[in-house]
Amino acid sequence: MYLFITSTTYGQWLPGDERGYVNKGNNQYGTPFCEGHSGLKNSAKSRLKGEPVLLNTQHAQVLFEQFQETVSRRQWMLYGAAIMPNHVHVLIETSDDTLPEKAAGDLKSFGSRRLSEVFGKPDAGTWWTSGCSIRHKKADAIPEIIRYIKNQRNALLVWIAPGYDIE
Repeated sequence: MYLFITSTTYGQWLPGDERGYVNKGNNQYGTPFCEGHSGLKNSAKSRLKGEPVLLNTQHAQVLFEQFQETVSRRQWMLYGAAIMPNHVHVLIETSDDTLPEKAAGDLKSFGSRRLSEVFGKPDAGTWWTSGCSIRHKKADAIPEIIRYIKNQRNALLVWIAPGYDIE
């Protein structure tokens, strides 16, 4: 099963954000974002438990190494990863009996543990927003997703599996 997982860092893309935002009703590829709403964003911001998290190049390297270790231990395949200051994209293949939420949870929790070991816990006590986007993909969608990962703006780190790098 191919999974395209996207997760934002804590406090970086709140409900109501003027760029648009995703909720459970529009969490599908190609579905438009919800429109920004300043009241909703201000409410979400007032409930933050600490400063929003921004990753840097050192965080990105540690996080990517942990992603590699996690997929190796789980016997999954990592096809691509992009780590930006405020979010990550990861494309993996898991066994059909792996729950998608478990796969995403493992990447985030082991990534968090490693980041906290190296850099200490962030003010809010977490590196990530709760939940994430998990999109099931078919094999023929891999080239499109690889292109998407490869072309991320402001990426701190982009990695594509050997043999899958698309021009």
